[in-house]
Amino acid sequence: MDTKVYKALTIAGSDTSGGAGIQADLKAFQSRNVYGLTVLTTIVAQDPDRDWFHAVYPLPTDTVRAQLNTVLSGIGVEAVKTGMLPTSDIIELVADTIDRYNLDRVVVDPVMVCKGADEPVNPDAAASLREVLVPKAAVVTPNLFEAAQLSQRPAIKSIDDMKEAATIIHELGPRYVVIKGGKLDNNMAVDVLYDGRSFEILEWERVDTAYTHGAGCTFAAMITAELAKGTSVQEAVQQAKKFITQAIRQGFKLNQYVGSVNHLALNSFNA
Repeated sequence: MDTKVYKALTIAGSDTSGGAGIQADLKAFQSRNVYGLTVLTTIVAQDPDRDWFHAVYPLPTDTVRAQLNTVLSGIGVEAVKTGMLPTSDIIELVADTIDRYNLDRVVVDPVMVCKGADEPVNPDAAASLREVLVPKAAVVTPNLFEAAQLSQRPAIKSIDDMKEAATIIHELGPRYVVIKGGKLDNNMAVDVLYDGRSFEILEWERVDTAYTHGAGCTFAAMITAELAKGTSVQEAVQQAKKFITQAIRQGFKLNQYVGSVNHLALNSFNA
């Protein structure tokens, strides 16, 4: 019987509503029997009196540095995921930390916006993601908007566009690129995985629901959890695709503004 405790670190923001960010990451890790550790970078609070407006409160860089030291010097992990990194200073700190600790299984979820927004929260940080952090990733998992930002090309509207963007992003340095197709197709949820040599198209029937809060974070966290256990990138991505489809299928309403994917649905799978 394997008694090893696999550990994964999420460096991300806190979603006060509980569906995304560090909260989603920890739920995803636990569902895969991986012990989750956290480095909090920012707090996101939603205003119920302003149509669920997202207010973003970055933490001081020194606070982030102290947390990184706690986890990486004091404990150690098998894999790392990054989520919302609100400032260029924090992005550079995380990139330097990856080098300092020779971190290899790093999943970069290049969070640039809060759900529903169409402009980066911090344009300077978006540039730093592209230039400083993405090159150090084992896997980078942009959605369509983020992939267009990282590849510096127009809006992505087809699978061919996804392939072109993935090629450009791969040239930045990550070993694997997964572009999440989201609502690109009305019938199928299409993701593209690129390893620098060939493309793998992952297609599942699209679930027609608005309850998708936390889907991107959860998908990347599932990949991270599988990598922590030594799963190959291709298998980790395939498993994550299966898991997130089920979590979306069983999503639920939180309030009149938003509905979350159901992290408990992931427990019905055994990897």
